[in-house]
Amino acid sequence: MDQHTQSPFNALPPVVVALAAVIFGLELMFQAATAGFLGGQGGVGWRLDAIRDFGVFDELARYMWETGVFPGRELLRLVTYPLIHTGFVHAAFVVVFILAIGKMVAEVFSPLAFVALFLGSAIAGALGFVGLMNSPYPLVGGYPGVYGLIGAFTFIMWTEASLRGGNRYRAFGLIGMLLGIQLFFGLIEGQFGNVVADLSGFAAGFLMSFVLSPGGWRRVIAKLRAR
Repeated sequence: MDQHTQSPFNALPPVVVALAAVIFGLELMFQAATAGFLGGQGGVGWRLDAIRDFGVFDELARYMWETGVFPGRELLRLVTYPLIHTGFVHAAFVVVFILAIGKMVAEVFSPLAFVALFLGSAIAGALGFVGLMNSPYPLVGGYPGVYGLIGAFTFIMWTEASLRGGNRYRAFGLIGMLLGIQLFFGLIEGQFGNVVADLSGFAAGFLMSFVLSPGGWRRVIAKLRAR
């Protein structure tokens, strides 16, 4: 096959494509249901039902903490909420970030480590959301997981700068810019729950990279030297 006719997805690691496909596929299902092509009249409420059943709610987390009862079905929300989004644009931006940042991360990390980074960061984001905030809004969407991937990418850039003797703090330029944008919109909307969740996801992704990177710190350096 001529290289000019190959799909651009061929250059993407399969685990990245799979994650993006799950999120985008679910969003297309919600769009079809809202338009009346799926689920009949009940399909209009599928998204709200999914947010209710799979989103993270501060009130529910507080109730479980106070009662000491942690049902498995409710704990499952920690890994299901990143797959549900509030609308097409929300899901589309998450997918774009997964394809862009995920490709660079998956080229260094194993597929299993990539999934662990995304889900582990999503869990950390949810815990930060319910632990540090008292938000009346549910937490849904893949941004905390995406920020975890940004944390892993920052780890790679930080490692590369250390190897070359460069300025390691420049590796944090991307997260600094994104955080500034989020704080700006947080001030406008008066809602900082997502900022806390995303920043918690970033911190988790960066710290987990010390363990999940292939062979740890030494192996990452070896990979960077081989480039």
